[in-house]
Amino acid sequence: MSQEQEVVTQMQALVDAITMLERAGIIDFNGHVSARVPGSDYVMINSGASVRSAMRLADIIMIDMDGKPVGGEVVPPMEFHIHTEIYRKRPDVNAVVHSHPLWSTVLSMAGQPVLPVIMQAAVLGEVKRFGKIASINKKILGEQLAAELGDARVVTLKNHGAVAVGANILEAFVLAVYLEETAQRQHLAMQAGSVTQLSEAEIAIISHNLWKPNLLQKVWDYHYAKLRRG
Repeated sequence: MSQEQEVVTQMQALVDAITMLERAGIIDFNGHVSARVPGSDYVMINSGASVRSAMRLADIIMIDMDGKPVGGEVVPPMEFHIHTEIYRKRPDVNAVVHSHPLWSTVLSMAGQPVLPVIMQAAVLGEVKRFGKIASINKKILGEQLAAELGDARVVTLKNHGAVAVGANILEAFVLAVYLEETAQRQHLAMQAGSVTQLSEAEIAIISHNLWKPNLLQKVWDYHYAKLRRG
């Protein structure tokens, strides 16, 4: 596959990821997903004006690490700093999802951490928490968020949303899905009584078993099939 073909494939994957996350209620009209552009210092991301429920390939734009459009004038989301500052800090990260999920946001509003209460939560690792209530629309806020994320895979933003990162779009997508599934079940269980968490030993075993490309692909394929079914 040529570099140009790889870029187009990645752009289509972003379109699909955003569409599937929107259909699942994890991304709303303001969510965004990005990926590094192979062989460059650029980032591909959905434009600020893109309609998340009707994504097209043309909605994916390229920006530099300062958020300036590359090869066009369409501007990125104002929270592009979430993506660029994480990429600056984390060379292992090649894809970032910023979502506005219902259940994990509800927990953050109540000051409750997302806990490892289901098996899929084992692959999330420690879910970090960004305590400021703010739109991440300045470089300094992006830097602070990236610092809070550290080496983790997921961070929640108080009263705002969540960020999931991965080595590729597939990983970041699945982590965003697993975070919301975990938060929903945790919230429901809290209404019934105390919540039982996985032990560290259980997390280690389950994470090893579930963090495999074929099982991550299974999650993508499930949502993609629903998308194609209409």
